[in-house]
Amino acid sequence: MQKTEARHGRGATLNATSTRFHVPAHEADGDWRDDRETIDGGPPPLRTSVTVEAARTIITRNQSPDIGFDRSINPYRGCEHGCIYCFARPSHAYLDLSPGLDFETKLFAKPEAADLLRAELRKPGYEVRPIAFGTNTDPFQPIERDWGITRACIAVLAETRHPLTITTKSDRVVREIDLLAPMAAERLATVVISVTTLDARIASTLEPRVPHPKRRLAAIRALTDAGVPTYVSLSPVIPHITDHEMEAILAAAAEAGAIGAFFLPVRLPLEVAPLFRAWLDTHYPDRAAKVMATIQSLRGGRDNDPAFFARMRGQGPWAELLRARFRLACRKHGLDHVKLDLRTDLFRPPAGPQYSLF
Repeated sequence: MQKTEARHGRGATLNATSTRFHVPAHEADGDWRDDRETIDGGPPPLRTSVTVEAARTIITRNQSPDIGFDRSINPYRGCEHGCIYCFARPSHAYLDLSPGLDFETKLFAKPEAADLLRAELRKPGYEVRPIAFGTNTDPFQPIERDWGITRACIAVLAETRHPLTITTKSDRVVREIDLLAPMAAERLATVVISVTTLDARIASTLEPRVPHPKRRLAAIRALTDAGVPTYVSLSPVIPHITDHEMEAILAAAAEAGAIGAFFLPVRLPLEVAPLFRAWLDTHYPDRAAKVMATIQSLRGGRDNDPAFFARMRGQGPWAELLRARFRLACRKHGLDHVKLDLRTDLFRPPAGPQYSLF
């Protein structure tokens, strides 16, 4: 593996706290293929390369007033799922890589994450708050099968009885039930499964390497049956593409056992907007202009509104209509539960390093 130099700022290779090591290219995990073989052959095989990132810290802090957590862990940069709307795509520009195909194929992994997490939890004066997974790229994207970084971090939090939340589009999360169920029994864990559409044909281009919607609903059922409080996210809702499915998705999620729900209108920050426009022109040329006109009506006349609070809610009649429909459907299906408060009083710092007496 060859070490490369770190650089600073947007367009940099990595930030100053990281080092790059290259791992040979491999073909992405094919768990999704059996779901899509009947849909025009499914998405093409994806060749990915992974760069090992030797990060110095693993917990990312934020002070955003419209986000319900102040810390998160992102085991990976880039994401094989390939969701065209992903708001994390522009982060690859900081690595001198494209927010398009590079974001899906040139990945970064942090294999020392669990050790770094132990060290941070061991620091004197550490203040416990829930740690969020899945706030940037998906912690259960296909490479997690081989790298297991997310699982290793969850194991540390389970051992220390530290609260966590997980947001994912992958049913791979059910493989962690052995860790999550005991944590949930002590009110230390919740999971959010994202279901943007029930239509496999839409999903096959919108989020081409995400597990089939039916598998995500099955994951909600498996987690719920294991006692893990599980919510459904309809984020993002895309006008004239997926918005008509809102009530059906909520009904299916409730049937699967979800206890609550939330949604966000689609966001198109920075380089995501031209990528999304190109996707519309390719797959929905008949309505591309209408979709963008409605998105701009939600975003104050622009493709994106980055202002705090507005970015999560949208504005105008379309936003109000979406919220009204969502409230009614949640009430109908019993999904209007308040957010579960996780316990922070059970935390016990990890043991320090063991030194030999000889």
